[in-house]
Amino acid sequence: MKHKKFKKSSGQSNFAKLSIFQNQKFKFKKKCPLSGKGAPKIDYKNIRLLKKYTSENGKILPSRITSVSLKKQRELSLSVKRARNLALI
Repeated sequence: MKHKKFKKSSGQSNFAKLSIFQNQKFKFKKKCPLSGKGAPKIDYKNIRLLKKYTSENGKILPSRITSVSLKKQRELSLSVKRARNLALI
């Protein structure tokens, strides 16, 4: 009877081996939720959408937290400011 040789794996995946001190070729970036097909339109009248991107205190959340693209972040901040000015938020 022939015995097959099996490689012993360490039990860790490649993602578990990553550390913050390694080079940044394994950087994961989420797609912008406001761009692409079927994305909601940014408008100062769309209060439900604007409240998702503001904190409890009413501050606009940064794009590094919400993963919104730079162009959409500008539109979002402008819409929030307009809604605040009209006392919608």
